[in-house]
Amino acid sequence: MSPIPVLDVGGTHVTAALVDPATGRPIPSSVTRRPLGSNAAAARILDAIALAALELPADHRPCWGVAMPGPFDYDTGIGRFAGIGKFESLSGVDVGAGLRRRLDHRAERLRFLNDADAFAIGEYHAGAAAGHDRVVCLTLGTGVGSSFLRTGRPVHDGATVPPAGHVHRLTVHHRPLEDTVSRRAIRAHYARLEALPADRALPDVHEIAVRAEEGNAAAAEAFRYAFDTLGQALAPWIDRFEATAVVVGGSMAQSWGLIHPALSAGLAVAGGTAVRVLPARRPAEAPLIGAAHWAQDAPSAP
Repeated sequence: MSPIPVLDVGGTHVTAALVDPATGRPIPSSVTRRPLGSNAAAARILDAIALAALELPADHRPCWGVAMPGPFDYDTGIGRFAGIGKFESLSGVDVGAGLRRRLDHRAERLRFLNDADAFAIGEYHAGAAAGHDRVVCLTLGTGVGSSFLRTGRPVHDGATVPPAGHVHRLTVHHRPLEDTVSRRAIRAHYARLEALPADRALPDVHEIAVRAEEGNAAAAEAFRYAFDTLGQALAPWIDRFEATAVVVGGSMAQSWGLIHPALSAGLAVAGGTAVRVLPARRPAEAPLIGAAHWAQDAPSAP
């Protein structure tokens, strides 16, 4: 069987790969990762994505799975990025049509899905979410990405999930969640705890994590507070959705020793149903695997 072509588009890079339908895994020799400037003009962004795609061997299926960050109209392939600080030039642009034109005969259809949903579907089929009929998957990076999966399909509507199925739309302590749980929030909280001068460059989250692991109390508290708060905000939705596991990926998940105890404590303090908190098993491959499943399973696409 011919492999399935997939794209994983992020704020700083795009990854292209072919997924073997027999194994459900990316073919290692096909995986290509290229830099991507999310503040560039629309044509340059689409050119960069297409360039990565065209580096794949041509003997693949004509339907692509494409994981994209939101806000994005995944049914029509049109960007909705106005006012969020990345990909703004794609707002109102028919990304699907632009990519199909650039890929010429190699793309008859593009099936778009949210990047957090792609990660979750991949972990469901080949990772830590396997065996869980109802699972919440989180991607922790610049902000908080999320997906509520029921039998392997994302749930975006209804009383059992947050608005559009996105945790980042929640409020906590009367503020948007990402004012407490995000790259910028953790850096700012650490700066306040350390009383750093306003004109001093702030360490990034990775460095703060290193300092926490070395015993720096302010760094440890910045992490503890953020992810304890995330647990408290998430707990009611875990109960409503009847999830049996929370699977965590994203760049921050590399600091698992800091995140896991704080997130678990926050879930427990909120008094919700006990739930397993698990690290992603295939953090790099999962979005590619998920996009491949979406390319095969989604009912329609532009």
